[in-house]
Amino acid sequence: MTHRVVQWTTGNVGTKSVQAIAANPLLELVGCYAWSADKVGRDAGELAGIPALGITATDDVDALLALRPDCVVYNPMFADVEELIRILESGVNVVTTSEFITGDGLGADRERIVEACVRGDATIFGSGINPGFMQMLSIVTAGLSDRVDRISILESFDTTIYNSPATEKPMGFGYPIDQPDLPAITENGSWIFREAVLLVADALGARLDEVRCSVDYAQTTEDLELPGGWTIGKGCVAGVDVRWQGVIGGREVIEVRGRWRKGQSLDPDWPMDFGYTVEVQGRPTIRTTLSFEPPPDFRAETLDDFVMLGLTITAMPAITAIPAVVAAPPGIATYTTLPLMLPRGVLAAR
Repeated sequence: MTHRVVQWTTGNVGTKSVQAIAANPLLELVGCYAWSADKVGRDAGELAGIPALGITATDDVDALLALRPDCVVYNPMFADVEELIRILESGVNVVTTSEFITGDGLGADRERIVEACVRGDATIFGSGINPGFMQMLSIVTAGLSDRVDRISILESFDTTIYNSPATEKPMGFGYPIDQPDLPAITENGSWIFREAVLLVADALGARLDEVRCSVDYAQTTEDLELPGGWTIGKGCVAGVDVRWQGVIGGREVIEVRGRWRKGQSLDPDWPMDFGYTVEVQGRPTIRTTLSFEPPPDFRAETLDDFVMLGLTITAMPAITAIPAVVAAPPGIATYTTLPLMLPRGVLAAR
């Protein structure tokens, strides 16, 4: 079965989504939403750096919904609740890489999204924090132990070449390291980590007493010039180590952690593992590490080509989920409620 898809935005992740949809014979791109005026009227393929697809990007939401797609691949950096409600109540399913997993962080807006799903007989699935499938990997790994004491998920990267100030400033990058409200800024900017903790707890059948956030910072000892013209000044944050922890009976049982740095003038000079690590402490304790590298035929012309590899593992869990989400009952779907999501249509022909 081929699923008709509308791509919502063509930014960093959206560009990769367009490429993946166009390459998958089980998906048909039928429309593309343009967030910025300069993209309206341009071909979606051109916006994604591939040959023209015959799909013109538009900001006409009514026209896109009138196409009656099976699913919207929703890739804005931050979710717009009113936009999501409009899509869902029109009867169109949504898979998203935006800050949405369980919707708990939205407060009363979560119920509004659920109501929109019921009215439209539609489903929304958020693939989670980058990369969202790491929460699913931790759940699968925990199933190998007959006793689980603690689960931790770590993302550790040098993000110097990643050009996305709008994503990283809310995490605390670029602020003076002695700014009093800096921890509050990072907590607010990383609240989706809390939903990731709740997802893992749900998979374990555990009721948490609390979910708390802690964070450490490192500063650059000289002005740091970054791609895209962003400069982090001397004495400002160029390293963030944020930890969201689920606690039961005073004991931390789940941790979702992000540790990122920029540049070579960091104080303290944090080492980076460069990848993802899941550790299930229990009987037995199981440690899984994940790294990624280019395929043998990879040809990089710019630093953006390397960044695109990282964007791939952000975009693909949502796209892989499309068939399962289309088939799911209305409401909010998560990794714990959907069946195994199969990577159909991605096997190379050669």
